[in-house]
Amino acid sequence: MNSSNASSGSKPMNVTVLGSGDAFATGGRSQSGYLVSAAGTCVLMDAGPDLLGSMKRKKLAPADLDVIAISHLHGDHYGGIPFLMLEYLYESRPDRTIHFVGPRNLESRCWRMMKLAYPRFNVGVIRPWLHFIEIEPHQEVRVGQARVSAIRSPHTETDISLSLKLRIAGRTIVYSGDSGWNEELVSFAEGADLFICECTYYESSQLTFHMNYPQLAANRSRFKVKRMLLSHLGREVLAHKRDLKMKLAFDGLKIKL
Repeated sequence: MNSSNASSGSKPMNVTVLGSGDAFATGGRSQSGYLVSAAGTCVLMDAGPDLLGSMKRKKLAPADLDVIAISHLHGDHYGGIPFLMLEYLYESRPDRTIHFVGPRNLESRCWRMMKLAYPRFNVGVIRPWLHFIEIEPHQEVRVGQARVSAIRSPHTETDISLSLKLRIAGRTIVYSGDSGWNEELVSFAEGADLFICECTYYESSQLTFHMNYPQLAANRSRFKVKRMLLSHLGREVLAHKRDLKMKLAFDGLKIKL
């Protein structure tokens, strides 16, 4: 820790990339998941379908999670929750309340997905340990040591998709979630110690619900962040990764802030 961090009272933060792939698990990468550990608090940002496998391969305990922040309700971002619930039912019963933070309909969609996956299981056993907080754009919630705020990302029309900001232990992480280009994201990310930004495509694209590398490269200087990491990487990006000038995430990457 440098002297400026020490004087501000910041404590070390560890970030582990559990999944850096797109919805297709391109290149064999797991889908979205980022584990943040600081000040005795463990926060998971997004929970792709391979969540349990990703955590257990890295010797990370699902029962240690305090907060699970979900950016939006697409399966590659919250499809791991039924397996997490299953883990809590049979393998590692929580000894604390686990807080789920995410967009509207998060709670109903999570329980519905669990019901579809395991219709005869008594989820009532674990309901008391799971607390859902549905957050609106431009709202902030405090959960223990963590503060989570959000803006809306231009990714879905009917459902609300969010870009998330996590503040904990004197550090700030901003996560774009899935998003088309969004001017508001520039100011939202300002000052972040780490900005995790989706980059699904390599070539310029007419698609408005995902970002591409030319957009991000052209605007990199506008993101006033200490570190920027590209993730949610699609086939085009991985095929050209030697040509990219910005840092790419990979499964298992560990960052100390």
